[in-house]
Amino acid sequence: MSNRLVLVDNWIVPGSLSSYFRGVAAMLCTLAYRPQQNASLVLKISVILCTYNPPEVHLRRVLEGLRAQTLPMDEWELLLIDNNSTSPVAERFDFSWHPHGRHLSEKMPGATAARQCGLREAKGELLLIVDQDAILAPDYMATALQIGEEWPFVGVWGGSVLPEYESPLPDWIRDQVWRLSIYQVDYDMWSHLREPMITFPIGVGMCVRRKVAERYLQWIAENPRTSALDRKGSRLFGYGDIDLAFCALDIGLGTGKSPRLSLTHLMPASRLTLDYFVRHAEDDSISLMLFRAMRGLPIEKPKPARWLLELKWLFYRVTEGVPENYHRILRAQYRGLQQGYQHAQDYLKSHSSP
Repeated sequence: MSNRLVLVDNWIVPGSLSSYFRGVAAMLCTLAYRPQQNASLVLKISVILCTYNPPEVHLRRVLEGLRAQTLPMDEWELLLIDNNSTSPVAERFDFSWHPHGRHLSEKMPGATAARQCGLREAKGELLLIVDQDAILAPDYMATALQIGEEWPFVGVWGGSVLPEYESPLPDWIRDQVWRLSIYQVDYDMWSHLREPMITFPIGVGMCVRRKVAERYLQWIAENPRTSALDRKGSRLFGYGDIDLAFCALDIGLGTGKSPRLSLTHLMPASRLTLDYFVRHAEDDSISLMLFRAMRGLPIEKPKPARWLLELKWLFYRVTEGVPENYHRILRAQYRGLQQGYQHAQDYLKSHSSP
């Protein structure tokens, strides 16, 4: 009986076995050692959808937009994070239509905590942050992957954020419309610059490489005060998304925007009020100063308000026809800068070397 070895179906088996047993042996070897193609499905994108008391009409449209994506569903997952809503989101919205959809709950209030939850649970190589009032264009995910391949040197990127207003935009808003987190990108742009931040995408629709997300989770673990850079309850703090984008620069990658990416930002009437703009102007300015201190950017102390400046403003408002509402927004911004400057100084003192 021969002791030679023979090759059967790319597996080596003893030649002394009968042809029957050789076939069985080969089959067993194949089943035992051949890679299982479906055992570990690689997801290309993880969609992180953070919610807090979402309006039903808005969130349903957001989910419909996700369901209409051209990227096959078996290539991405959907993580819906309920940030301690009054009525549990899982009981109101069903997305069993998605093979990789999951409801997650984050009890700690604030956008930072909700975002952390999603980033920790995500399995995809590219993480896509979506808000409860943002409807993605049908090709958003497919295009995001394409841009990621074209720009391997960029760690975070986004695109145009176009508004859909529930009511007409008031005339007094003027150039303060940026406070609604809307803008149009006209051409591809990217950079590795810390300032100016013109290539930084905002949070809604932001695409984040996994290694940037890992750096962000490390950063916020080392700097707990980053929670003050995101909205919490009724406070309109900001710059948490810019802080996330900065993590790309931390690891040698850039930031970018492209007009090939587009989404619709649903704008409720409650955000088109003077109260909202005044609150945003103050809270956003507080966050700006603290963010700059945390990231080692220059901080300028706000100049004290003087009656002469107020008189000049009054003259300008009368001669140029500037609405009083616009002036109230600027005053709120100034108050926020004053408060934020103090917060920034406290942060720098607490982190200075002894």
